[in-house]
Amino acid sequence: MFTATLITAPASPSLEPELLMTLRNAWGGDGARMLAPGEAGEFTLPARPDNFETVWADLQKQGVDLCLQPSEGRKKKMLLADMDSTMIQQECIDELAEEAGVGERVKDITARAMNGELDFEGALTERVGLLKGLPVSVIDKVLETRITLMPGGPELLATMKADGAYCALVSGGFTMFTAKVAARLGFDENRANTLLTDGDRLSGEVGRPILGREAKVQALEEITAKLGISDAEVLAVGDGANDLGMLTRAGAGVALHAKPSVAAQCALRVNFGDLTALLYLQGYAKEDFAPV
Repeated sequence: MFTATLITAPASPSLEPELLMTLRNAWGGDGARMLAPGEAGEFTLPARPDNFETVWADLQKQGVDLCLQPSEGRKKKMLLADMDSTMIQQECIDELAEEAGVGERVKDITARAMNGELDFEGALTERVGLLKGLPVSVIDKVLETRITLMPGGPELLATMKADGAYCALVSGGFTMFTAKVAARLGFDENRANTLLTDGDRLSGEVGRPILGREAKVQALEEITAKLGISDAEVLAVGDGANDLGMLTRAGAGVALHAKPSVAAQCALRVNFGDLTALLYLQGYAKEDFAPV
């Protein structure tokens, strides 16, 4: 048995119950229900439809995400999340680069690295090198003035943790940022790279080993082993090429507002919904969300 979930942007909810019912009937499904008025709905069906990708593409034109996954075991025991452009709306290194006066150059490298066009480690080393001499105090300034949480993040963390899930933030970014974001959202742990300093300024170097794609997979392996759970019980979310290892390994890997080359390799793609989409995908209705 499979569950189809339809999701729209909460800021402009446009999902009509009629659309949900029409698709359910066309696919011979059952048990349609709205999870949130105008935002999300779901129904079950016996098999993956042959025309799924065609229908997915048609719904994208209407601002509707369509996800299909096995019904059994949808509610996960662990969240493994990327940070930049996933739990927050920015790329921290790009924001630091703006402060250092090298914003456009760094943004270009970041975009290409996240799309899988550049080696992650080499791209990170090059970008950090351009930050040499930047006062460490700028990090707090960036956190306060430039970094905003991705909508739906507090609800996602509060609800999964209320149900006993373990939540880990694993980033190719920097501990100086993940520590603050993790504490603000309530993650149980965070892993990221270390920006090295020379006195009160950035040295232009990053600590080794560099946490990239394989380190995120390693985090999944280590944390699931510690918790005594399987990969199938993990919900992973990310947007960049360095997230693909954990996204394809986890029981549910969600490409959230992801780069096209990344989304193309993921079964669960969310382009319009926010982080509450990850709750709808697990079968939570809006009334089930924990208070934040």
